[in-house]
Amino acid sequence: MSHDAERHALDLAGRVVDLVRRLGGPGAEAEVVVTRSELALTRFANSFIHQNVAESGVGVRLRVHADGRTAAGSGSVVTPDGLAALVERALTAARLCPPDPAWPGLTPPASVPAVPAWDEATAFAEPDERAERVRAFVAAVGGLEAAGYCRTAYRAAAFANSAGHSAQGSAAEAAMDGIARAGAADGVARLCADRLANLDGAALGHRAATKARAAVAPVELPPGRYEVVLEPAAVADLLHNFAVWGFNGKRFAERQSFAEPGVAQFDPAVTLVDDPLGGSGLPFDAEGTGRRALTLVDAGTTVAVAHDRRSGAQAGTGSTGHAEPGAATFGPTPGNLRLTGPGGVAAAGSARGTGDPVASPTVAGGGPMDGPGASVGPAGGVETPGGLETPGGPVLDAETAALVAGMERGLLVSDLWYTRVLDTKSLVITGLTRNGVWLVEGGVPVRAVRDFRFTESYPRALGPGAVLGIGRHPARQPDRVDGVWWDAPALRLAAWNFTGGASG
Repeated sequence: MSHDAERHALDLAGRVVDLVRRLGGPGAEAEVVVTRSELALTRFANSFIHQNVAESGVGVRLRVHADGRTAAGSGSVVTPDGLAALVERALTAARLCPPDPAWPGLTPPASVPAVPAWDEATAFAEPDERAERVRAFVAAVGGLEAAGYCRTAYRAAAFANSAGHSAQGSAAEAAMDGIARAGAADGVARLCADRLANLDGAALGHRAATKARAAVAPVELPPGRYEVVLEPAAVADLLHNFAVWGFNGKRFAERQSFAEPGVAQFDPAVTLVDDPLGGSGLPFDAEGTGRRALTLVDAGTTVAVAHDRRSGAQAGTGSTGHAEPGAATFGPTPGNLRLTGPGGVAAAGSARGTGDPVASPTVAGGGPMDGPGASVGPAGGVETPGGLETPGGPVLDAETAALVAGMERGLLVSDLWYTRVLDTKSLVITGLTRNGVWLVEGGVPVRAVRDFRFTESYPRALGPGAVLGIGRHPARQPDRVDGVWWDAPALRLAAWNFTGGASG
């Protein structure tokens, strides 16, 4: 079915290119992306499924450059008349646009990477299969209120341009995001995977419920700078903001980014890689450029930012395969960031959601944690697949347990949200904690804490000497948009600036 969908999409893309030549003349340039999508979402609230929606369709996105002017358009009517109307609208818009002297030209014919494996059972999952995971999640919360979603997505896409370049590929993914509520306390569990079969609703529900129960009766602490362990859901917010505001080639060219290639801006323990084919993903971007892993930070040193053809031409480096619709306005951004400690991509054993056993986290010096981080916490803990005992309460995996065990006094933070940028150049961000915060004393979480507001420079928080430990196995966190995800490990930082408590 995938190959048929890809061939159909490639045929449509070629027809649109031919229409541009016929209607716009031999000098008109065109690039076309045709995408067939199967998107499905099952939502639940108050521990019941209340919505199941699915969307199946074909979309055509066209960009034309004619007489020195550029315009783009899109449509979903793929009849001959519908395609002709799309081309006519785009050409008319181009005539009305101002000249585009920075037009970088079309991607020349070139090979693209092989398509990563994708799971047909996920791509065309039935509603009952998503409902099974919701049922398991709700059963696992043990009577608490549960809410969230389970979604699946499939895309088969093809690219063609008037320079003779073409490419095609398919991708599928699944994601689940849920909370459990105990009174006024919430616990969260999220996961994104290449295969729906790798989403364990019961395990996610158990995690959310355990976190919620551990978060009841929180106390209020004064604002200030605290040592923290950020769990993967919180780290995902850092990666998202690094991608949008920091490693964005357009913002870098406009000097609105903190990124300085060649400068050691991060702790030596930090490596950041954008790896679009580290999971099921399309092998080309919106301009037909092949997508490949791009190291942005190597052992603390910033080495690259993401580019499309336009920003790459301005920077003199070329495209890195990050073109996307709207990039001329918002800039090209990485969408599949992985944070790892020493060892880089090779350390990311759970990138495809394989369920590999967890290993000890890495401290900033490069070795596994020892001392208090090697043997965790009070009696009554549970043995994990990684061989480390984890305490009860809010700490549910060995890597987070080892990081927490090394803190004399600090905070364990589950999640960040409502984050807003105050200064793009230094990437100072303000936001709130949610879904659980705990005071840690002597390496043990001792009580739940009410939510904080924070104001922090994300690059500074991960700067030289600031990273005290990184989990070795990221948990892939879903984004709002399918195909975008963040491979986020637990992260121990020397300080985080909390500027307000629950009372203001």
